[in-house]
Amino acid sequence: MSTNPAPRPASVATRKVPPGAVKAYIASLTGTSLEYYDFAIYSVASALVFPKIFFPAGDEFVGLLLSFSTFAIGYLARPIGGIVFGRLGDKIGRKHVLVITLLLIGIATVLIGILPTYGTVGVVAPVILVLLRLAQGIGVGGEWGGAVLLSSEFGNPTKRGLWSSAAQIGPPAGNLMANGALALLAGVLSTEAFLDWGWRVAFLASALLVVFGLVIRLKLEETPVFKNIEAHGDRPKAPISEVLRTQPRGLLAAILSRISPDILYSLLTVFVAVYATRELGMTTGNVLTAILTGSAFQLVLIPAAGALTDRFNRRVVYGVAAVGTAIWIPIFFLMIQGRSVVMLTIGIVVGLGFHAFMYGPQAAFITEQFPARLRYAGSSLAYTLAGVIGGAIAPLVFTALYQATASWVLIAVYLAVAGLVTIIGLAIGRDPKTEEEIALVQPDYAR
Repeated sequence: MSTNPAPRPASVATRKVPPGAVKAYIASLTGTSLEYYDFAIYSVASALVFPKIFFPAGDEFVGLLLSFSTFAIGYLARPIGGIVFGRLGDKIGRKHVLVITLLLIGIATVLIGILPTYGTVGVVAPVILVLLRLAQGIGVGGEWGGAVLLSSEFGNPTKRGLWSSAAQIGPPAGNLMANGALALLAGVLSTEAFLDWGWRVAFLASALLVVFGLVIRLKLEETPVFKNIEAHGDRPKAPISEVLRTQPRGLLAAILSRISPDILYSLLTVFVAVYATRELGMTTGNVLTAILTGSAFQLVLIPAAGALTDRFNRRVVYGVAAVGTAIWIPIFFLMIQGRSVVMLTIGIVVGLGFHAFMYGPQAAFITEQFPARLRYAGSSLAYTLAGVIGGAIAPLVFTALYQATASWVLIAVYLAVAGLVTIIGLAIGRDPKTEEEIALVQPDYAR
């Protein structure tokens, strides 16, 4: 890997805030935060609530696996969204697609909030739950690529790590809001009331958040990069097939780069909730507070990591964090065996810190693997396919490994292998070609 940052042409490097960039950054951050709030409340509920109310009573382990299977469906559906909306994003523009994805996720989340339980309607309940989770996944699959491009294509190409980090702040911000809402409800309600109706409040609150996000996105203009592509008549006719045919190296690099951060995030925000409460005897409030604290730190660390990679080689910073993850996970499990809430919190904060230094520059790294005219399709395809082999199956793998061995050792090995895969992806990836991007949007910087 080269250790030199990309060159910074003076005409662009001296313009710190391009026109419309701040508005686009806020729109990307807020919209993605709202959508990941919806996705995150499902993630937490799949570990703590759904096994008890949407699946047949009996074997608790079977109920957990079934619940995590619906969690995985959200990831498995993402490539559908990546293909459908990625294609549209390169053909009709970023803005229109982002409005559709926001509505899709918001409506599905609200419907989950009013869904009858298994005890009320039987097998119909988990079937509808799966369909709504499918809709959530499709929406998120189309959301990420557009949100990244929204902020990065308005921003300075030489500072893409910082500008594209807006969408990356969305997951921890959404996770913070989701866990905060659930922690508050769990804290003020009895266990019976929380399982009966309390959890639904967090899902129904999504309606207000979606309205807020729509107001912001509907006021946006199209990105200057897409406007220039459109003006030159260079929109692709078949973006997905062109990516597969002409960008195999970039696609593979982008997919592999996501494996370690995806699996790490699933471990620290989903599986740990089960492990700490059921195996270590901690309370749900203890776990949610620890995750909340880690997510709060990420709000600062993610943009800081993105900005850092604008000064130092993006792949090197990313790779060091992947190595740090592999080293930290066994330390983390050893720390929490004493059942200390303080150690759990420190462990999750540090772990999510390593995640931030992979996730912060991830958006810039992935988009840089594709030319501008194929960037929505290529980025969405890479992001969603990686989610299938990373975050989708991770909770199932964690649960199965622990059930088979009654030990966390193989889970740590799993994270180490994921780190190696990510490093391979970074090694075959490309460094940015900012000169080409600057040539494409130079008129917009001159305004």
